[in-house]
Amino acid sequence: MAWKIGVDGGGTKTECILVDPSGAVAARHTGPGCSPSLVGAARAREIAAAALGALRSGHPEVEVSSTLLCMAGSRAFWRDFGAGLSGFGSTSTVDDSVPVLELATRGSPGLVLHAGTGSFVAARTPDGEVHYAGGIGWRFGDEGSGYDLGRRAIARALLELQGWSEASGLGNLVRVRTGHDTAAAVAGFFYADPATNNGVAALAPDVLRLASEGDPAAAEAVSASVLALLALASRVAERLFPGTLPASFRAGVSGHILNHPSAFAVLSAKAPFPLERVTEPPIEGVRLLLARTGP
Repeated sequence: MAWKIGVDGGGTKTECILVDPSGAVAARHTGPGCSPSLVGAARAREIAAAALGALRSGHPEVEVSSTLLCMAGSRAFWRDFGAGLSGFGSTSTVDDSVPVLELATRGSPGLVLHAGTGSFVAARTPDGEVHYAGGIGWRFGDEGSGYDLGRRAIARALLELQGWSEASGLGNLVRVRTGHDTAAAVAGFFYADPATNNGVAALAPDVLRLASEGDPAAAEAVSASVLALLALASRVAERLFPGTLPASFRAGVSGHILNHPSAFAVLSAKAPFPLERVTEPPIEGVRLLLARTGP
């Protein structure tokens, strides 16, 4: 084997690893998020280049045979970035969903449901081809995500404040978070927020907490949200694996929302296939991918 580099570049952080010929991680570096859609193309290139340079600075003497870029955003953009690198061996580019899929399936056919601030479903067919579904953004979908949970909580709270739904922990949560106690004022608070998606998604941990404490409205919001994502995953499985699932089929859930006991219990009860928790960080999926590639 040879020295290899792997990168997990997303909206939150850019994490790089240098793997030695035995497959062990010899160095790590973490920088800011490098998603071009969030920071712009020029800044994305700057962040990724700086992270790779910092990683190499600790081992300038080694010869890197290959670099795997697992990145959020346009694959063509990152393919062009990789082609311009010098001293990093041959470069290849995949979507940032692939490391999470690798953690769930370990190279076998299967799929993964992932939910954080956003959500997606990724799948691998028996021929090794990777497919992607969802991830269309908070304005248009991302069921099961932090934003979707927060959106459902606010919608319920607004109906409570209008007097059309019974009081619940969600109504109190939203009132405390905004400092307002009328539907118009609460709605105005979120509409006026320039970072609405982040503000709404920030409610998700408390929605999950309330669900685990037995609040019926919160439990209903969590169930409806994650089951919508499961419905997408089920359609993906039916399309890609018609008939009987392969014996080696594996399915997992990733991200703090889907791994929360309240969400995982709902998913496990309704899923048409067994689900396993994926708790390892995506960069570990990058390491597994590097181990499966050639020298």
